[in-house]
Amino acid sequence: MAKKTVTAQVKIQVTGGQATPAPPVCTALGPHGVNIRQFFMQFNERTKEMKGTTIPVVVTIYNDRSFEFITKSPPASVLLKQAAQVAKGAANPKADKVGKVTKAQVLEIAKVKFSDMNSSSFEMAARVIAGTARSMGIEVTD
Repeated sequence: MAKKTVTAQVKIQVTGGQATPAPPVCTALGPHGVNIRQFFMQFNERTKEMKGTTIPVVVTIYNDRSFEFITKSPPASVLLKQAAQVAKGAANPKADKVGKVTKAQVLEIAKVKFSDMNSSSFEMAARVIAGTARSMGIEVTD
């Protein structure tokens, strides 16, 4: 039996539970010969509880055109927009503030993101998330 070797690793962001054969997914996976329909079925099944949230995915493609994928936690900006209940960040974050989040919400987001971050503690991860909030024009309150 021939050994499986990795031919490519593709990183894409897909909406959870709602993956469709539209760009950028098809354009990223198609050239590698991946069965796109099978990917969508597996992805939508695994992410049905996160419907509508953007989820980063790392797809590992093997030489026999089989694949496996790992889902990561949603981007901090997406989680912050959900917590602040805003559609998008500010164009000029220093002058314009579009929303507010509490320190408790920032700590919750840090706990969700902690496994995908390179922080040594939850407090340091919370500081990174708070910095992301400030760069989006979202105010962090007590």
